[in-house]
Amino acid sequence: MKQLFEHLQFFYQLTKEAQQALEASFEHIVLPKNEFLVTEGKICRRMYFLQQGCLRGCYNLDGKEITHWFGFENDFVTSFHSFITQEPAVENIQLMEGSVLWAISKEALTALFNKHHDIERLVRIAYEKYYIRLEERYVNAQFKTATERYENLLLERPHIIERAPLGYIASYLGISQETLSRIRARL
Repeated sequence: MKQLFEHLQFFYQLTKEAQQALEASFEHIVLPKNEFLVTEGKICRRMYFLQQGCLRGCYNLDGKEITHWFGFENDFVTSFHSFITQEPAVENIQLMEGSVLWAISKEALTALFNKHHDIERLVRIAYEKYYIRLEERYVNAQFKTATERYENLLLERPHIIERAPLGYIASYLGISQETLSRIRARL
């Protein structure tokens, strides 16, 4: 829990009362590798703080898994569309390593928003950071070559290359594993 609150201070400083209320609302969870936090077709009712481990968000498209994001230590993770709208998720979130997480339910978070406006501000700032990452990812996918996307990954998020299988990385970059191997060989 200490790691969570140290991380939150980078976003916004909570009052002591808000911090205590938030702390009481989180549940500690330890899950093994390959476990799913969210599965498509089910409503995502929790947001998670990833204390230790890594995971990926993926879609099934015509029987093929497409990895579209990764989460690592100190990331907030959820199926944001499902969590916010309370509609069934269209994605899966799978652990790539055994992980330690802190979970908070949608109901608990909404109740905290109503009582502690600094928590609402904190989560808004976290959502903004998520949106910026999403937009950067979109721009990379639309306007950069496969080689440029891989080079950007090497520069901006090398930990993905160190911890994710090549098949997931290729899918994330929108290329085949063979193309990724050729790019890596050239570089």
